[in-house]
Amino acid sequence: MKRVDVTYVLLFDEQSENVLMVKNKGENSSYYTLPGGAVEPGETLEEGAIREVKEETGFDVEINGVFSVSEAFFEDRGHHVIFFTFRGKIIGGEMSISMPDEIEEITWMDSQKAEDFIHVTNSKGLIKRQSTVPYLLRRNVIQKP
Repeated sequence: MKRVDVTYVLLFDEQSENVLMVKNKGENSSYYTLPGGAVEPGETLEEGAIREVKEETGFDVEINGVFSVSEAFFEDRGHHVIFFTFRGKIIGGEMSISMPDEIEEITWMDSQKAEDFIHVTNSKGLIKRQSTVPYLLRRNVIQKP
């Protein structure tokens, strides 16, 4: 199995009622997710999350800690996927679909409905909690013998 890291960003509107969601074009049918995607080689989780949100929605975001970590096995693809979901805040940009071959729609969805599409098991009510854990980056660690 190939390990794949995927980042998502949980973004609320100014009233903290609605969550920014994207509708992805799937092979068989379309489906909603938080904005995000696979982390590229040499990219940190945070860099990947910020890039993916910009590519999928047009918004510039800052990351404010980790909301959840989950994982799944996609046996048909041979992938072991680790999902890192960050909390974030929109700091600029404009809503736009720059990848119409991948993204069908960008929408603000009621937070209770959005929970049905977020990859966290038994997550009802979790989305509104403000708790996070810090995201810490240790760059270029060199182990000395």
